[in-house]
Amino acid sequence: MTPLERPPRLRPGDRVAVVAPSGPMPPRELERGVAVLREWGLEPVVMPHVLDGHPGLRYLAASDADRAADFERAWSDDSLAGIVAARGGYGAQRMLDLVDWNRLAGGEPKVVVGFSDATALQEAVALRLGVASLHGPMPALAHFLDHPESQEHLRLTLFEPESVQKLAPSGARTMVPGRAEGVTFGGTLSLLASGVGTAEHRPRADGGILLLEEIDEADYRIDRFLTQMRRSGWLDGVAGIVLGSWTESGPYERVRSVLLDRLGDLGAPIVEEFGFGHCAPSLTVPLGVPARLDADAGTLDFVVPALR
Repeated sequence: MTPLERPPRLRPGDRVAVVAPSGPMPPRELERGVAVLREWGLEPVVMPHVLDGHPGLRYLAASDADRAADFERAWSDDSLAGIVAARGGYGAQRMLDLVDWNRLAGGEPKVVVGFSDATALQEAVALRLGVASLHGPMPALAHFLDHPESQEHLRLTLFEPESVQKLAPSGARTMVPGRAEGVTFGGTLSLLASGVGTAEHRPRADGGILLLEEIDEADYRIDRFLTQMRRSGWLDGVAGIVLGSWTESGPYERVRSVLLDRLGDLGAPIVEEFGFGHCAPSLTVPLGVPARLDADAGTLDFVVPALR
């Protein structure tokens, strides 16, 4: 797996777009999150359709075309240094085919921050534009708003990425021992599995370090997602696996049994409970960047900073 192009780091005074590729959000939570970005010295620009609402589907932030247009405009605007997804939910996949990816290709890369449903968008940015992104907390969610640790780790990753180049969460545990080197990729399990067979489908995981996390999925559904990915060849050649949070997915020991059953025979070292995803506090983890995984020590050490 080839490392992706790293966007420039952010600097005080930078303008960043806030987009809503998925679900709607209360304006108050959005404003609270935007206020934190301002405290960091950024100038947040809330894109035009973030608070519109979909005309018929209450679970979407706006129409598919409008959500796609906001993202496309944010990427194309050279005055914007980054793009932050305000929240997850559902809907990012619906807008992907409406983005003119050919028009966006070749421009100056910019950092995209998000996780959960934004996984679909980040996979498109990786596979269609060749640009690395950040799996990190989003400003309109409690994972960000109510947890200074989550905020600070994201801030450091955006402004001083060399200071958080090695991740060593205290709760990390070895599931399968060993060490591996490769390029990080992945995100929320259900979104990755749902992308199989689409334009954002990865034929193989050759040489990659896979990040996985999820929320509110029963053990048998996690089994279904992983089995689909195995049968499609998606997991073939994976070098290492880093498992984050499995919030509200049942007793963790049941989930762990499924993860070990479906992943433990792939010949890759695996570390679990790594502290990213739908948990609080939550780490920010770069996607598309070369790294060294030590499952015995519970560390993920990036060869270069997440942003240049």
